[in-house]
Amino acid sequence: MSDQEETAGGGLRKELPEEVPVTPVQETAVPEKEQGLTGRQRLAKGLWPPRVTRAQLIVAVLLFGLGFGLAVQVASNSDSDSALRGARQEDLVRILDELDDRTQRLEDEKQGLEKQRDELENSSDQAEEARKQTVEKERQLGILAGTVAAQGPGITMTIEDTKGSVEADMLLDAIQELRAAGAEAIQVNGVRVVASTYLTDSDKGVSVDGNKINAPFRFKVIGNPQDLEPALNIPGGVVQTLEKEQATVVVERSDKIVVDALRAAKQPDYARSSSR
Repeated sequence: MSDQEETAGGGLRKELPEEVPVTPVQETAVPEKEQGLTGRQRLAKGLWPPRVTRAQLIVAVLLFGLGFGLAVQVASNSDSDSALRGARQEDLVRILDELDDRTQRLEDEKQGLEKQRDELENSSDQAEEARKQTVEKERQLGILAGTVAAQGPGITMTIEDTKGSVEADMLLDAIQELRAAGAEAIQVNGVRVVASTYLTDSDKGVSVDGNKINAPFRFKVIGNPQDLEPALNIPGGVVQTLEKEQATVVVERSDKIVVDALRAAKQPDYARSSSR
């Protein structure tokens, strides 16, 4: 080999990197207490006991509350569905007709309000029209507040209670059902029923706004008789509940019901009109 080749060979050897010794990989030591366990046992040991953070605990509580609420709602709906499921076909038709009647009443009320608005907008004497509507509104509010007498078509409901089993909450249910059916004025044994009326059980009777009344309980109700009577006779309604308590209920329609029990107009102690 020539000197030139040796020089070239020596330069090649100098350019090659030196060999790096390989460090052996150390195996991770398994804790002494886990030696001898299988992979499945180690996995189970890692998952239990669970390590729950505060955020996870809050989310779990919220999910539990949501699930409980849904369960209560489903149970409530199931009870209502079961009551309707056991009703006869004619009863279901009557309930559906009652719902249609309520919808129609709301639609009529809407149309009446729209008519009043149009009259105010189009009347040549808006001040006089507004005065007439104000007087009419005052009369309507007086009927609702019980400060003026009222008359019109409606029903009378008489409850005979020889066993003394009729309680205040049963009469309150009757009042609420009548209001839901569109009753505009109600009188019970000479006591006018208004928005603030309350009923309590009294000695061998019932107290209405502090006035004790005894059986027979006589309701005088002004409203559409075709809506009021079916509302009391729906399956599981007021009449059936009272009859289960061995009370006798008689409902009669009339073209003219007079509600003449009055309430004294009460002035508020603190509330004042905000209009200027």
